[in-house]
Amino acid sequence: MAEEIRPFCEEGLVNALGGCCGTSPEHIAAIKAMASAYPPRQCHPVEPLMRLSGLEAKNYKPNLENMRSTFLNIGERCNVAGSSIYKKAIVEGNWDKAVQIASSQVQSGADVIDLNMDDGLIDGVAAMTRFVNLLVTDPEISKVPFMIDSSKFAIVETGLKCSQGKCIVNSISLKEGVEPFLKQARTIKRHGAAVVVMAFDEEGQAATCAEKVRICQRAYKLLVEEVGFNPQDIIFDPNVLTIGTGMAEHNNYAVDFIRATREIKRVCPGSKISGGVSNIAFSFRGNEAVRRGFHSAFLHHACKAGMDMGIVHTQQVKEDVYEKIDKELLEFIEDVLLNRCDNATERMMEYAATLEPKCHPTAVKKKGAAQVAGGGGEGKKEESWRDMFVGKRLAYGLIKGIDEFAVQDAEEARTCGKYQKPLEVIEGPLMDGMNVVGDLFGAGKMFLPQVIKSARVMKKAVAHLIPYIEEEKVASGGEEGASSSAGTILIATVKGDVHDIGKNIVSVVLGCNNFKVVDIGVMVPCETILDKAIEHNADIIGVSGLITPSLDEMVTIAKRMEARGFKVPLMIGGATTSKMHTAVKVAPQYSGPVVHVLDASRGVPVAQSFVDQNPVQRQEFIDEIKEQYAELREEFYSGLEDRKYLSLPEAQSKALKVDWSDPVNKPVQPKMLGTKVLMDYPIEEVIDYIDWNPFFQVWQLRGRYPNRGYPKIFNDPQVGPEAKKLFDDAQVMLKDFMERKLVRLNAVVGFFPAASVGDDIELYDPESEEDAMRGGPVKAKFFGLRQQTEKDSSEPYYCVSDFIAPKGSGVKDYMGMFACSAGHGLEKVIEHHKERHDDFSYIMAEALADRLAEAFAEKLHEITRREWWGYAPDEKFTVDDLLKVKYQGIRPAPGYPSQPDHTEKTTMWELLDIQGQTGIELTESLAMLPAASVSGLYFGGRCSQYFAVGKITHEQVADYAMRKKMDIKEAEKWLSPMLCYEP
Repeated sequence: MAEEIRPFCEEGLVNALGGCCGTSPEHIAAIKAMASAYPPRQCHPVEPLMRLSGLEAKNYKPNLENMRSTFLNIGERCNVAGSSIYKKAIVEGNWDKAVQIASSQVQSGADVIDLNMDDGLIDGVAAMTRFVNLLVTDPEISKVPFMIDSSKFAIVETGLKCSQGKCIVNSISLKEGVEPFLKQARTIKRHGAAVVVMAFDEEGQAATCAEKVRICQRAYKLLVEEVGFNPQDIIFDPNVLTIGTGMAEHNNYAVDFIRATREIKRVCPGSKISGGVSNIAFSFRGNEAVRRGFHSAFLHHACKAGMDMGIVHTQQVKEDVYEKIDKELLEFIEDVLLNRCDNATERMMEYAATLEPKCHPTAVKKKGAAQVAGGGGEGKKEESWRDMFVGKRLAYGLIKGIDEFAVQDAEEARTCGKYQKPLEVIEGPLMDGMNVVGDLFGAGKMFLPQVIKSARVMKKAVAHLIPYIEEEKVASGGEEGASSSAGTILIATVKGDVHDIGKNIVSVVLGCNNFKVVDIGVMVPCETILDKAIEHNADIIGVSGLITPSLDEMVTIAKRMEARGFKVPLMIGGATTSKMHTAVKVAPQYSGPVVHVLDASRGVPVAQSFVDQNPVQRQEFIDEIKEQYAELREEFYSGLEDRKYLSLPEAQSKALKVDWSDPVNKPVQPKMLGTKVLMDYPIEEVIDYIDWNPFFQVWQLRGRYPNRGYPKIFNDPQVGPEAKKLFDDAQVMLKDFMERKLVRLNAVVGFFPAASVGDDIELYDPESEEDAMRGGPVKAKFFGLRQQTEKDSSEPYYCVSDFIAPKGSGVKDYMGMFACSAGHGLEKVIEHHKERHDDFSYIMAEALADRLAEAFAEKLHEITRREWWGYAPDEKFTVDDLLKVKYQGIRPAPGYPSQPDHTEKTTMWELLDIQGQTGIELTESLAMLPAASVSGLYFGGRCSQYFAVGKITHEQVADYAMRKKMDIKEAEKWLSPMLCYEP
């Protein structure tokens, strides 16, 4: 054997030789003796390049004389945040369509394709796994490298594990500090990928050139010196931010990016520069010529400065050659882009208004003179709208949400002589206005707060006209007709559930689209819903719920609709619901149409399709839903088969192991044991703790990158102005809450000695703590559920009991709990606004009460850590830090991922006498009443962390039921969403 391979050594071809399973130590010795006479192969120097690959190598060698010629086009359309078509395909499980979108980008010239699954509707890990596994089977697509794009690192790791070749990870940053950054970077390096680093650190997002360079240089040093990253594999994204917003501080964003690109390339040798090109011109959405012109011009200047790659629309980049852009258009664009004059944005806006919105930047078409004049006259029209004919004024005020003149104009319209009957005022100008509102909302040109303000105008006008309509009905012997509508929808929050903000919003929006909405309230029993549907001859039934027990109630409603012979569609909505649950659990129980509706904007087209006057189109819509849901069920059950679960003993053997002898893990005794009640807590003490992001989500206002989240949403060119108005309205109402003491904040907290016993936690009487440590009487017991879904890593299988020292360990440990509410008094506030037909104000009041309750919980937790428990007395965090959970300890709520059983609340209510002390009640489904209430457990140890139990097996459910002395069927009912089997 040694002689056979001697020629390799003689020709200098090898550096290492060895044997396989058929060789013995004697073979290796002979090879060694032979090879020792020859020098190893001399390695040729490798040119320092960024080397990526799919099935084919992509060695990136920039042309420093013409960077645009070697620019890497990263296809942007396989991103759920950027492509509604792609998102729809992923949400609906239409994988063929998703693969087709990826393929079209490669065909259009994409050098890399970006893959992103970050959306609340999507199981990102599962979707990324499925999609990448499909892409790698298509040689035309998988020949290019993938960019695994996610803000959730678990999805990034999944994408890396499934991908062949060398990927790019998009992205990591110093936002959470150095240690998380280094940990993620080491994982990426271990997978052999290149990495995109955002110019973002603990102080926030870099906007100026100096900030961008400082952050990138710091990250570069950490990656190269601490992690050992090849500089060629480091890609910086210095943040392409939107210009042309009308805000002076944004005017230099493009210039700062271009300058930073040049400087980063100088101080971070070998690194690359990337960016999201489409961000630059968000301000000009809707005007294709201007936006595409901006993209092309920005690429031209950024590439000259050294930009290597970017996330782009590949087809448009090929078409929109800089040198071919209309010269006049380019002049206006570069004035804004390069910040060449103070009024550049205003001049650009004026010029853009003269262009046909869909024309091409290389072949600009201008509007006709009449069109331009018409567009320019809008300001004049707004100033003089009170001089219009009364019917026009009614419609205009309604569209603009101006309720000041609603009653006055309705009365003038009734008596002006044009409308023969009061009903004609409703069916004429008022419905004309509402039709415009519905169309604008459906097209995304009007936002939810504006729609609800319009509804307020409508209701005030209609309320004024109703008595006159009733008078005419009496006078005509009851012959006066009712206003025509698109159809009747009966809507309710199901039995045991008290949450109704979403339901109220849906009611208003459907009403704005000419549906007659019969809202029968909250906590409505199944039979009442069905009886009322018959009474009102409902065309559609809509049910809503927030807590997990409501899911079972919706199944019951579907079963009863089937038993009673209903045929009308059933619409399912609410925060805890999902398309998958509706398809798997609800739809099979009812032969009529069943559909899940995500929010108000989605509800309108669904409802309209159900009442479509064309029976063929209506049936096609119903058949399409049934087909989609059948596919979802098939996917769900095949997914169950694919998942693997540990047995309960095996999962328990892999529980979190805490060294309780380590001083770091030593529990701190609370400075206060027992309970403490707080009544009428000052609202002004909690306002600063409000997380405004969910508030804007309630109103369906979402900024686009880089303006996601509060307060950056105010900078968003599309939703920013409306978000600011809404925020200002909220401040006015909060001030009213405080000055008039309209809502009250009540709370109770408690702290007790505790010890874990297996997966459960025992609490003891604070007065006999020493006896408790020796096995004294148990005051209360909380039961835990443990993760069982098999994990790829060596990560523990968590249960909340892991965070408490075991009984008999000799370690004294403690646990706390709380319940708080900002809903006392809210009912009167809502009733006040409803009496005045003011939907906007009562929905605003509900939304603010929810935010105050959550802020109150945040404030109580801070006091707990610093004073009442006192395990972090020197803690100093900003509110932003608190909302990002940077502190020690957790406050998981029963019924949510760490302990998904709502029945654990009953133990809390008994132990703290929560109803007696605070007035917070539990419904039969264990929802809290008032709805603006929060409760949870306090864990203070350094080892404690949030986690999701996930799916559990029948074995664990049976064990859990036995420990709780609960019938197993009852346990399965409460744990229904967590079961990995069909009970």
